[in-house]
Parts: sequence; C-alpha cells; structure tokens
Amino acid sequence: MAEKKQESQKAESKKAGKKGANKKDANKNSWLKYTAEQTKEVFTVNEGYKKFISDCKTERECVDEVVRQAKEQGYKDLMTVKKVKPGDKLYATNMGKAVVLFIAGKEPLEKGMKILGAHIDSPRIDIKQVPVYEDTEMAYLDTHYYGGIKKYQWVTLPLAIHGVFVKKDGTKVSVAIGEKEDDPVVGISDLLVHLSADQMAKNAGKVIEGEDLNVNIGSIPLKDEEKDAVKENVLRILKEQYDVEEQDFVSAELEVVPAGKARDYGLDRSMVYGYGQDDRVCAYTSMLALFHAKETDRTAVCILVDKEEVGSIGATGMHSRFFENTVAELLDRMGDYSELKVRRALANSVMLSSDVSAAFDPNYPSVNERKNTAYFGRGLVFNKYTGARGKSGCNDANAEFMAALRNAMEKNKVSFQTSELGKVDQGGGGTIAYIMAQYNMQVIDSGVPVLNMHAPWEITSKSDVYEAMKGYEAFLKEF
Repeated sequence: MAEKKQESQKAESKKAGKKGANKKDANKNSWLKYTAEQTKEVFTVNEGYKKFISDCKTERECVDEVVRQAKEQGYKDLMTVKKVKPGDKLYATNMGKAVVLFIAGKEPLEKGMKILGAHIDSPRIDIKQVPVYEDTEMAYLDTHYYGGIKKYQWVTLPLAIHGVFVKKDGTKVSVAIGEKEDDPVVGISDLLVHLSADQMAKNAGKVIEGEDLNVNIGSIPLKDEEKDAVKENVLRILKEQYDVEEQDFVSAELEVVPAGKARDYGLDRSMVYGYGQDDRVCAYTSMLALFHAKETDRTAVCILVDKEEVGSIGATGMHSRFFENTVAELLDRMGDYSELKVRRALANSVMLSSDVSAAFDPNYPSVNERKNTAYFGRGLVFNKYTGARGKSGCNDANAEFMAALRNAMEKNKVSFQTSELGKVDQGGGGTIAYIMAQYNMQVIDSGVPVLNMHAPWEITSKSDVYEAMKGYEAFLKEF
C-alpha cells in the first residue's frame, strides 16, 4: 500500500508539473546566498521569533508583548501625547486586542503612509460562557472552535488554557495553565481504534463533531459533596488559585491552544515548529521591520489586528474604525486635522497586507499549480490576488504597485516569490487587504509560506522568516 501511495504521489507531482516549473525551479533557495555571518543572523532572528510565538498565544498576549517591546524602543502612547513631530515613535491599542505603531514622517500625513498590516488571532478552541459540567465523574469544559480548523487534529494533544476572567467589579484575572514544566495540561480524548469502525467510516469533517470538542479538566471528586463532586473540586481549585467563581466564566475570554514552546524543526534546524504562525510570523517580522526603520519621509506604520480568522469583524477587527480614528488622532496631534486630510492620508497610503501563504507540500502536490505556488526557502511571498474560484472576495493589486515592489526587493537583495492559494477552483482564502483597499490605497498581500496552515502546530522556514523581515524593511525604506 505504501509503495502504491508513493507511486500515486509521484504521478500527481509529475502531472502538476506538466504546465512547466521552469520559473520556480530557476529561483534559488535563499539559504545558498548567505555568508556564514548572515546565516548566524537568520538563526538569531528566529530565536526571538520562537520566543514571541511561545509566549504570545492569544491576541491579548501579543498586544501586551508588542507594547512592552515598543516602549523599550522609545515608543509612547499616542493618547498621552499632546504634540507630535517628525521622528516621534507612537503606539495606540484597541481594547487590548489590537495595536498600531507609528514613526511620524517628515512629510505631511495627508501625503500618505507606508503600512505593514497583519493579524494576531489564530485558529483555536474557545471556551463557552457556561462551560463547566460533569459526566460520569469526569469534569469538562464545553467549547466552540474559532476559525477554520480540521477538528480531528485537535484531539489527543496536550492543550493549555490562556485568557482572562473579568469579575463584576472589573477586576481582571489573567490565566495561562499548561505552559510551565510543572503545570498540568488538559486535552480532548479520541475513540480508541479498536472501537472506531463506525467513526472511521465517516468523512473527515464528521470524524470529530464540533460539540464533541469537550476539554477534560479533572477526575477527583470533592469529599462530602453529593452532586457533581468532580466539577466542584475543579471549581475549588480555580477559586484557590485564581479567586474566580463559576459565574465568572460568563465574563471570561478563555482560549484552548496547544501546550508547549515553539521548537526547531528538521535535523538541520532550518525550520520553526509552533502554534499560531498564521499570522504571528508576519506580525513579528512587521514589528521588527518598523523597529529597525530609521528616519522616514512618509509616516511608517505597523498595525496588528484581531478577528481576521472569523471575517475581521467586531470592534477589534480590521472592519472597525480603530485605525481610521487613530489616524485622525495622529493628525490632530500634528496640528493638521481635517476630515479631508484623514481621507487623503488613507487614500495616498501604500500597504503590505502581511499574511501567510500555503507552502508547496510534496506530499500533496495535486492541489497546487507549480509555477504559481510558494516554496520553502525562496523568500517573501507576494500574492497579487487571493479570493476563491473566480477571484471572489479578492484584492487584486495593481501591476504598477507590483512593479515598484519588485524593484524595491531586487534593489535591497531580498529573496521573493509570487504565489496563488492553490489551483483555480481548488479552494481559496482572504486577508485584510480588501478592507484597506476600500480606502483607495494601494494594497498587496505578502507573507511567509507555511506548512500545516491552521493546524495546531505549523511549520515555517527560518530563511523565509528572515527574508520577510528584510522585505518589510525594504518596503519601509523605498516607498
């Protein structure tokens, strides 16, 4: 059977390459261009990246860490500043789940901004408002998954709980259970293979049902408790350790995520294996690029938002007026506010909508058209358009903008490639690009190729992470 599978995959690969792979095959792997010193820098950058995605598994944790690092770089809270002058470094947050960073430029803001935008939410499993229950002397949390996931990938894994309880008096209690070496982990069980004949006959989307993603959190009953003794024991532990009651789950935001740190992947340590790389890999590299930027003619911006995985909706998603309102606040502190200038500032801007691309997987070659797909080790990816089927829902960037980006990347010796998200009619997806394009600004999707996208553990190439950072730096320098 294994031999037949390999033969089938080779046939698919050959068929996928019939249209020609000359263009892609001609692109050199970016590892080959590095000096010993540059290779060392690639690994150094990725050590910081691994720490970031290990420590920041929720959007709130990401915002806190970005603000912490921004303050170390001399950034100040825009809302506490009365006057802004060229060169000032500023930040603003939105409900603790989105953040924008600015370096004020020498030119008037109405001439536009250079924007790097990414999202910091990732597919996960959320805990419901009334979640705690007991069944046959086992305590569970009821859940509702968030974003596009293959549900069967989330069972039998060590999972952690991250988030906040907010009490009636406004007291906020942060939670991160399952990350320390001596922490317990939680998880979702699966049916043993010996009894799974009916389960294995189901299609993949039904093997694990959404309502069956129940997180096991305990099995010791509380003594002298007659009803739901295991549940009551778990609630006792939460009360002792976090001073929260069962009723506090109603006003909590708790996320179930894979437990454990990001790690090197591959015997050559060339890749990063970790949770939430879609899209924190682009968020981290965008942040670094802005931190590395010097004085700028036009105002440079990095915006990191929530809710992309569920449509960019809500007050903390890109559809909200947070960014637009913050630009108005910035103009006001520059002493140059008018509604017309806000409109001009947005319309005259250029943006990289920094989101990940699907990396070509030799195990599944048939879903890609080889000339127009992203490959590990070949650098930053530009997607002129995304969408699905007939480019539905896409932002299709102008050829003039693409040409200018090509020039900027080549001038700064950045390895880059172009891609689509799979074959025509195979699938599709989108980013925040189309939302920002509504302001009439020039926008294109760009990012890092990812294997296992939307799985609990995703994989990136360290060289692509590095080239993304360098590409974003080149964008801020040249535009």
